[in-house]
Amino acid sequence: MTQASKQDGYAADYRRSLEDPEGFWLDAARAIDWDVAPTRALDDSRAPLYRWFPDGRLNTCHNALDRHVDAGRGEQLALVYDSPVTGHKSAFTYRELRDEVALFAGVLAGLGVTEGDRVVIYMPMIPEAVVAMLACARIGAVHSVVFGGFAAHELAVRVDDARPKVVIAASCGIEPTRVVPYKPLLDEALALAEHQPEHCVIRQRPQCPADMSGRDLDWDRAMATAEPVDCRPVAATDPLYILYTSGTTGRPKGVVRDNGGHAVALRWSLENVYDAHPGEVFWAASDVGWVVGHSYIVYAPLLTGCTTVLYEGKPVGTPDAGALWRVIAEHRVTALFTAPTAIRAVKKEDPRGALLHAHDIGSLRHLFLAGERLDPETYRWATDLLGVPVVDNWWQTETGWPIVANPMGLEPHPLKAGSPTVPMPGYDVRILDTTGRDAPPGADGAVAIRLPLPPGTLLTVWQDDARYVRSYLSTYSGYYLTGDGGRKDEDGYVYVMGRIDDVINVAGHRLSTGAMEEVLAAHPDVAECAVVGVTDPLKGQVPRGLVVLKGGLDRDPRAIATELVAAVRERIGPVAALRRVDVVAALPKTRSGKILRRTMRDIADGRNPELPSTIDDPAVIEALRPVLRDDSQHR
Repeated sequence: MTQASKQDGYAADYRRSLEDPEGFWLDAARAIDWDVAPTRALDDSRAPLYRWFPDGRLNTCHNALDRHVDAGRGEQLALVYDSPVTGHKSAFTYRELRDEVALFAGVLAGLGVTEGDRVVIYMPMIPEAVVAMLACARIGAVHSVVFGGFAAHELAVRVDDARPKVVIAASCGIEPTRVVPYKPLLDEALALAEHQPEHCVIRQRPQCPADMSGRDLDWDRAMATAEPVDCRPVAATDPLYILYTSGTTGRPKGVVRDNGGHAVALRWSLENVYDAHPGEVFWAASDVGWVVGHSYIVYAPLLTGCTTVLYEGKPVGTPDAGALWRVIAEHRVTALFTAPTAIRAVKKEDPRGALLHAHDIGSLRHLFLAGERLDPETYRWATDLLGVPVVDNWWQTETGWPIVANPMGLEPHPLKAGSPTVPMPGYDVRILDTTGRDAPPGADGAVAIRLPLPPGTLLTVWQDDARYVRSYLSTYSGYYLTGDGGRKDEDGYVYVMGRIDDVINVAGHRLSTGAMEEVLAAHPDVAECAVVGVTDPLKGQVPRGLVVLKGGLDRDPRAIATELVAAVRERIGPVAALRRVDVVAALPKTRSGKILRRTMRDIADGRNPELPSTIDDPAVIEALRPVLRDDSQHR
């Protein structure tokens, strides 16, 4: 295919997806097996609550597993498990994985789990996590995976919101330097939660076997007596999973993904965006607790018929900074998808890339990076070292697949450092000024997407349509607000400059500064507080806390700061990476009382922002400048 025809391919597909979404997405839906094929793509009868393929019926697990076995590809590898932290490796063919999933679906069915029931999954990166997710999909249950690094409180609020019939957990997770017992965290979470599941299924790991209680079932024993069950077709519009964003305080915000639109969009994206094809090995070096793990460890590769890699390890330290290259070489990975933080960590440990030379990575065609802004230096270093395209892409937990990307399987575009390239089909991306009008090329504004969003994106917030509309659709009528600022250039390339709300990216993990503030504010000695995300050369961003203490205290501020750091670690988890809290005399505010977080963040990042005209006392900002500019304690 010539470059000209490739260019016409993207332009034609993108234009058609906006002008004729009905035809475009019904064509894409032909790549999925349907029990009842849809005759309609978009249902806008309840706009802005859109639904896709309203008259279709299917089963996601069938599309991920059974269809490949039925097509004669049952002996192809579906899942490769590589765990340097335990020294264990295993692999499952499509037939073997289907049989495991069917059996565990039988376990769930035997516990009374039926279509629409919720199941919370709190597990590390082990094959049973994937089996549990697919088993839920097999019987029409709704899974909600909670990242294993979250503390008991975070798990408890998700249990109360999802109200699961069953919780599935492992006895422990394993880090490079320690074992993390999960069962005590689960027990503590259920002691805090109002809702109580009927059963907990525990996968015992030899590194830390768990104490079991009355409602606890051993995974292996349950599997030994279970009967396999077949796939149960559900409506395309029925929920497949709930995934909670970290950008919330109080009641968590559960993104709801459907079955039909999700399957169509992910199947389309893996071939057209990531250039991965049936029989090839795709590796998303993320975690099943995050959206990347849902979309590109579990669902998209299996829907496509690829082999997916499940890696229980780190980019460095398991055992060294050559871990990524070792996995690529050993499993013949064709595409690696990870966060820029992982590449920066490798670069820090092995700046000359010496460890690469011990591994043959000739199978690798692309390195895809997402989860935070790809800085030009990391882009250049990885490109020079690997000799393959290093491809940025930008999306969110809410969208489930890329908003802006370089469509490497449809038509590779010239790369521009700092830009994830162009909007993907279905995403009518606009840069809006403060009046809601389109900003001219080169001008900064709010990144928004004209409704309807394409298939595979969030349907709503779990059991709260009003909150979905209020959170995402109310700022600009007819648009989904991404919460990011950015611009477009003359070629239509999109540049995403960062969050405009209270969510920061720490090593690719979206975390709420508001949730951290909630913890700091709960300390008895704290009068008020703020947490801002500041630029970090390794993790992208790290949180910095600033607190004003109550008057009349006779305590060492350093001791209070230490307690606050520990409290965030306990309530949010180590993933929050809050290591520095400064005690200050006052926080800068507007005259209406709004804390100037963005101004503080800009100063901490070395900029000299213009102070807003509504500032109450400019002297407060001036007093804070030396504190904000001192980053020596969090490096």
